[in-house]
Amino acid sequence: MRRLIDRFLTNFSSDKQLILQLEHLLGFTPKHISYYQLALMHRSKPEEVTDSNERLEFLGDAILGAIIAEYLFKKYPYQSEGYLTELRSRIVRRETMNNVALRMGLNKLVQYNKNDRGLSRSHIFGNALEALIGAVYLDQGFIKTRKFILNQLVREYIDLDTMESTDTNYKNQLLSWAQRNNHVLTFDTIDEAMDATRKLFTVGIMIDGELMASGTGFNKKEAGQVAAQKALEKINAITK
Repeated sequence: MRRLIDRFLTNFSSDKQLILQLEHLLGFTPKHISYYQLALMHRSKPEEVTDSNERLEFLGDAILGAIIAEYLFKKYPYQSEGYLTELRSRIVRRETMNNVALRMGLNKLVQYNKNDRGLSRSHIFGNALEALIGAVYLDQGFIKTRKFILNQLVREYIDLDTMESTDTNYKNQLLSWAQRNNHVLTFDTIDEAMDATRKLFTVGIMIDGELMASGTGFNKKEAGQVAAQKALEKINAITK
Protein backbone atom coordinates (compact mmCIF):
# COMPACT_ATOMS: atom_id res chain seq x y z
CA MET A 1 0.00 0.00 0.00
CA ARG A 2 2.78 2.42 0.93
CA ARG A 3 4.43 1.86 -2.43
CA LEU A 4 1.18 2.61 -4.24
CA ILE A 5 0.76 5.84 -2.30
CA ASP A 6 4.33 6.87 -3.15
CA ARG A 7 3.70 6.20 -6.82
CA PHE A 8 0.47 8.20 -6.67
CA LEU A 9 2.26 11.19 -5.13
CA THR A 10 5.06 10.94 -7.66
CA ASN A 11 2.68 11.07 -10.60
CA PHE A 12 1.25 14.37 -9.37
CA SER A 13 4.53 15.97 -8.41
CA SER A 14 6.01 18.88 -10.38
CA ASP A 15 9.37 17.20 -9.83
CA LYS A 16 8.27 13.85 -11.21
CA GLN A 17 11.32 13.32 -13.41
CA LEU A 18 13.78 14.09 -10.62
CA ILE A 19 11.94 11.81 -8.20
CA LEU A 20 12.03 8.95 -10.69
CA GLN A 21 15.77 9.47 -11.24
CA LEU A 22 16.38 9.57 -7.50
CA GLU A 23 14.30 6.42 -7.01
CA HIS A 24 16.60 4.58 -9.39
CA LEU A 25 19.69 6.04 -7.76
CA LEU A 26 18.70 5.61 -4.12
CA GLY A 27 16.56 2.48 -4.16
CA PHE A 28 13.61 4.18 -2.46
CA THR A 29 11.14 7.03 -3.02
CA PRO A 30 12.17 10.37 -1.46
CA LYS A 31 9.68 11.95 0.93
CA HIS A 32 10.94 15.54 0.95
CA ILE A 33 12.27 16.41 -2.51
CA SER A 34 13.57 19.81 -1.38
CA TYR A 35 16.44 18.15 0.54
CA TYR A 36 17.61 16.42 -2.61
CA GLN A 37 17.21 19.48 -4.80
CA LEU A 38 19.50 21.35 -2.42
CA ALA A 39 21.98 18.44 -2.31
CA LEU A 40 22.32 18.62 -6.09
CA MET A 41 22.81 22.41 -6.22
CA HIS A 42 26.41 23.60 -6.49
CA ARG A 43 27.32 27.09 -5.34
CA SER A 44 28.43 28.06 -8.85
CA LYS A 45 24.80 28.86 -9.76
CA PRO A 46 24.10 31.71 -7.31
CA GLU A 47 21.88 33.51 -9.78
CA GLU A 48 19.37 30.67 -9.54
CA VAL A 49 19.45 29.75 -5.85
CA THR A 50 19.76 31.34 -2.44
CA ASP A 51 21.67 28.40 -0.99
CA SER A 52 23.95 25.56 -2.06
CA ASN A 53 24.73 22.00 -1.02
CA GLU A 54 27.72 22.90 1.20
CA ARG A 55 25.92 22.51 4.55
CA LEU A 56 24.44 19.17 3.48
CA GLU A 57 27.92 18.12 2.34
CA PHE A 58 29.22 18.85 5.85
CA LEU A 59 26.47 16.70 7.37
CA GLY A 60 26.84 13.87 4.87
CA ASP A 61 30.62 13.74 5.30
CA ALA A 62 30.26 13.19 9.06
CA ILE A 63 27.60 10.50 8.64
CA LEU A 64 29.56 8.72 5.90
CA GLY A 65 32.68 8.62 8.08
CA ALA A 66 30.78 7.18 11.05
CA ILE A 67 29.02 4.48 9.04
CA ILE A 68 32.19 3.43 7.20
CA ALA A 69 34.04 3.29 10.54
CA GLU A 70 31.38 0.97 12.00
CA TYR A 71 31.40 -1.19 8.86
CA LEU A 72 35.19 -1.63 8.90
CA PHE A 73 35.25 -2.20 12.67
CA LYS A 74 32.91 -5.18 12.26
CA LYS A 75 34.41 -6.48 9.00
CA TYR A 76 38.01 -6.53 10.28
CA PRO A 77 37.81 -7.54 13.96
CA TYR A 78 41.53 -8.29 14.27
CA GLN A 79 43.00 -5.27 12.48
CA SER A 80 44.64 -2.38 14.34
CA GLU A 81 43.26 1.11 14.76
CA GLY A 82 45.85 2.45 12.36
CA TYR A 83 44.87 -0.03 9.65
CA LEU A 84 41.16 0.82 10.02
CA THR A 85 41.87 4.55 9.99
CA GLU A 86 43.92 4.33 6.79
CA LEU A 87 41.35 2.15 5.00
CA ARG A 88 38.50 4.46 6.03
CA SER A 89 40.52 7.42 4.76
CA ARG A 90 40.95 5.74 1.37
CA ILE A 91 37.22 5.06 1.11
CA VAL A 92 35.92 8.49 2.10
CA ARG A 93 38.59 10.65 0.43
CA ARG A 94 37.45 13.06 -2.28
CA GLU A 95 38.96 11.09 -5.18
CA THR A 96 37.11 7.91 -4.22
CA MET A 97 33.77 9.63 -3.65
CA ASN A 98 34.08 11.56 -6.90
CA ASN A 99 34.76 8.35 -8.82
CA VAL A 100 31.75 6.65 -7.19
CA ALA A 101 29.53 9.65 -8.00
CA LEU A 102 30.58 9.55 -11.66
CA ARG A 103 29.95 5.81 -11.91
CA MET A 104 26.53 6.31 -10.35
CA GLY A 105 25.72 8.97 -12.94
CA LEU A 106 25.27 11.65 -10.30
CA ASN A 107 27.06 14.15 -12.54
CA LYS A 108 23.96 14.16 -14.77
CA LEU A 109 21.83 15.45 -11.90
CA VAL A 110 24.14 18.01 -10.25
CA GLN A 111 23.26 21.62 -11.08
CA TYR A 112 26.39 23.70 -11.65
CA ASN A 113 27.81 26.35 -13.95
CA LYS A 114 28.67 24.28 -17.02
CA ASN A 115 30.46 27.25 -18.58
CA ASP A 116 33.18 26.78 -15.96
CA ARG A 117 35.07 23.88 -17.53
CA GLY A 118 37.31 23.46 -14.51
CA LEU A 119 34.34 22.43 -12.36
CA SER A 120 33.64 19.27 -14.34
CA ARG A 121 37.23 18.16 -13.68
CA SER A 122 37.10 18.90 -9.95
CA HIS A 123 35.53 16.94 -7.08
CA ILE A 124 32.13 18.63 -7.08
CA PHE A 125 30.34 15.36 -7.86
CA GLY A 126 31.92 13.59 -4.90
CA ASN A 127 30.94 16.58 -2.76
CA ALA A 128 27.39 16.32 -4.11
CA LEU A 129 27.35 12.63 -3.18
CA GLU A 130 28.20 13.55 0.41
CA ALA A 131 25.45 16.19 0.30
CA LEU A 132 23.08 13.53 -1.02
CA ILE A 133 23.93 11.36 1.99
CA GLY A 134 23.04 14.31 4.20
CA ALA A 135 19.73 14.65 2.37
CA VAL A 136 18.95 10.95 2.80
CA TYR A 137 19.66 11.24 6.52
CA LEU A 138 17.31 14.21 6.97
CA ASP A 139 14.64 12.61 4.79
CA GLN A 140 14.82 8.96 5.90
CA GLY A 141 16.76 8.75 9.17
CA PHE A 142 19.94 6.95 10.20
CA ILE A 143 18.94 3.32 9.53
CA LYS A 144 17.87 3.99 5.94
CA THR A 145 20.99 6.10 5.37
CA ARG A 146 23.21 3.30 6.64
CA LYS A 147 21.48 0.85 4.29
CA PHE A 148 21.92 3.24 1.37
CA ILE A 149 25.65 3.74 2.01
CA LEU A 150 26.44 0.06 2.48
CA ASN A 151 24.20 -1.39 -0.24
CA GLN A 152 24.19 1.31 -2.91
CA LEU A 153 27.71 2.67 -2.48
CA VAL A 154 30.14 0.32 -0.72
CA ARG A 155 28.96 -3.03 -2.07
CA GLU A 156 28.26 -1.66 -5.56
CA TYR A 157 31.27 0.58 -6.17
CA ILE A 158 34.02 0.03 -3.55
CA ASP A 159 36.49 -2.79 -4.20
CA LEU A 160 37.98 -3.27 -0.74
CA ASP A 161 40.51 -5.88 -1.88
CA THR A 162 41.99 -3.46 -4.42
CA MET A 163 41.77 -0.55 -2.01
CA GLU A 164 43.65 -2.49 0.67
CA SER A 165 46.53 -3.23 -1.70
CA THR A 166 46.68 0.11 -3.53
CA ASP A 167 47.92 3.34 -2.03
CA THR A 168 46.56 6.37 -3.90
CA ASN A 169 47.78 8.83 -1.28
CA TYR A 170 50.50 10.36 -3.44
CA LYS A 171 51.62 12.72 -0.69
CA ASN A 172 52.37 9.80 1.66
CA GLN A 173 54.16 7.91 -1.12
CA LEU A 174 56.35 10.92 -1.85
CA LEU A 175 57.13 11.51 1.82
CA SER A 176 58.17 7.85 2.17
CA TRP A 177 60.41 8.12 -0.90
CA ALA A 178 62.06 11.27 0.46
CA GLN A 179 62.72 9.65 3.84
CA ARG A 180 64.20 6.51 2.27
CA ASN A 181 66.52 8.54 0.06
CA ASN A 182 67.46 11.25 2.58
CA HIS A 183 65.89 14.16 0.67
CA VAL A 184 64.46 17.32 2.22
CA LEU A 185 60.85 17.61 1.04
CA THR A 186 58.45 20.52 1.57
CA PHE A 187 54.99 21.42 0.29
CA ASP A 188 54.75 25.19 -0.29
CA THR A 189 51.73 27.26 -1.29
CA ILE A 190 53.04 29.30 -4.19
CA ASP A 191 49.84 30.98 -5.36
CA GLU A 192 46.26 31.74 -4.34
CA ALA A 193 43.93 33.18 -6.95
CA MET A 194 40.20 33.63 -7.47
CA ASP A 195 38.66 31.47 -10.20
CA ALA A 196 35.18 32.91 -10.69
CA THR A 197 33.63 32.63 -7.20
CA ARG A 198 36.16 30.09 -5.88
CA LYS A 199 39.70 30.33 -4.59
CA LEU A 200 42.24 28.26 -6.52
CA PHE A 201 45.41 27.14 -4.75
CA THR A 202 48.74 26.21 -6.31
CA VAL A 203 51.06 24.06 -4.21
CA GLY A 204 54.68 23.46 -5.16
CA ILE A 205 56.83 20.50 -4.09
CA MET A 206 60.38 21.45 -3.18
CA ILE A 207 62.98 18.68 -3.05
CA ASP A 208 66.30 19.75 -1.58
CA GLY A 209 65.32 23.37 -2.21
CA GLU A 210 64.39 22.93 -5.87
CA LEU A 211 60.89 22.95 -7.35
CA MET A 212 60.06 19.44 -8.57
CA ALA A 213 56.37 19.87 -9.48
CA SER A 214 53.29 21.95 -8.79
CA GLY A 215 49.58 21.31 -8.75
CA THR A 216 46.37 23.29 -8.44
CA GLY A 217 43.12 22.59 -6.64
CA PHE A 218 40.23 24.22 -4.84
CA ASN A 219 41.89 23.50 -1.49
CA LYS A 220 45.51 23.02 -0.42
CA LYS A 221 45.11 19.30 0.24
CA GLU A 222 43.79 18.63 -3.25
CA ALA A 223 46.51 20.79 -4.84
CA GLY A 224 49.16 18.96 -2.80
CA GLN A 225 47.93 15.57 -3.99
CA VAL A 226 48.03 16.71 -7.64
CA ALA A 227 51.54 18.07 -7.19
CA ALA A 228 52.70 14.89 -5.42
CA GLN A 229 51.35 12.71 -8.23
CA LYS A 230 53.24 14.79 -10.82
CA ALA A 231 56.43 14.62 -8.74
CA LEU A 232 56.19 10.84 -8.43
CA GLU A 233 55.69 10.51 -12.19
CA LYS A 234 58.87 12.57 -12.77
CA ILE A 235 60.83 10.53 -10.23
CA ASN A 236 59.66 7.24 -11.76
CA ALA A 237 60.64 8.45 -15.23
CA ILE A 238 64.12 9.49 -14.03
CA THR A 239 64.82 6.26 -12.11
CA LYS A 240 63.66 3.85 -14.83
